[in-house]
Amino acid sequence: MLNTTAIVTTSRNSNPTNDLLAEQTAKTLGIPFVPRKTFSLGELRAVHDAPCILVAKNNALVLETPDGELFFHPNMSHLRVKNLRKGQHDNMAEAMALAPGMSVLDGTLGFGADAIVASFVTGEHGRVVGLEASPLIAAVTAHGLANFSRENEPMTAAMRRIEVVNTDALAYLRAQPDNAFDIVYFDPMFRHPLMQSENMNPLRYAADHAPVSEAMIAEARRVARRRVVLKETSKSIEFARLGFPEIAGGRYSPVHYGVWRKS
Repeated sequence: MLNTTAIVTTSRNSNPTNDLLAEQTAKTLGIPFVPRKTFSLGELRAVHDAPCILVAKNNALVLETPDGELFFHPNMSHLRVKNLRKGQHDNMAEAMALAPGMSVLDGTLGFGADAIVASFVTGEHGRVVGLEASPLIAAVTAHGLANFSRENEPMTAAMRRIEVVNTDALAYLRAQPDNAFDIVYFDPMFRHPLMQSENMNPLRYAADHAPVSEAMIAEARRVARRRVVLKETSKSIEFARLGFPEIAGGRYSPVHYGVWRKS
């Protein structure tokens, strides 16, 4: 369920492909599709009282918020996968003890950078499911993972394998049987942000800011066959609050990982 009013439209110079993408997205999300015609985004926002507008353009979905636009890009995952292909380590992959064929549940997908790295490591016989509470962010990410292409074929393949589910993480976890995934992972990126970057403002506007709860961690421990991993700033008190006995990560890294292992 959307926590803000939203509509779907196209760019002014649209084409049948983008028209179809916009109409299908609106139907999936259960929100209005509004033909763009000659209207500006500001005019559409005012007329329809819609702070957020999903725009189908260039065969992609862009989320326009009052704080700026959001579009899918693999970001740092591209460099991380490149380093892994060179035989270098990745702190997250090590905290998860990832290996080919494993299954990962990412409870806080966002734009999927960590999920892409996990998908690359677990490979074609692995499984990565990403949960995103915001329907608008989930729509942008799902379309991006399914359509964004890199010259790097392993990177593209990793993106295509990720399953995106628009749902509340706790509700999803409660519906899973015991030991359903090898790893359950959380990155509550807005709990203690590393910096107040203006580039992150659009994502902050549309995202679900609810913290990871003790109930969520309890369910994650039941669902995980091997480990539950929490990403946080290195000095975060969340590791202690949520009961993570082990802290992993680079000595000088501003990001650490709380690790709980199933005995």
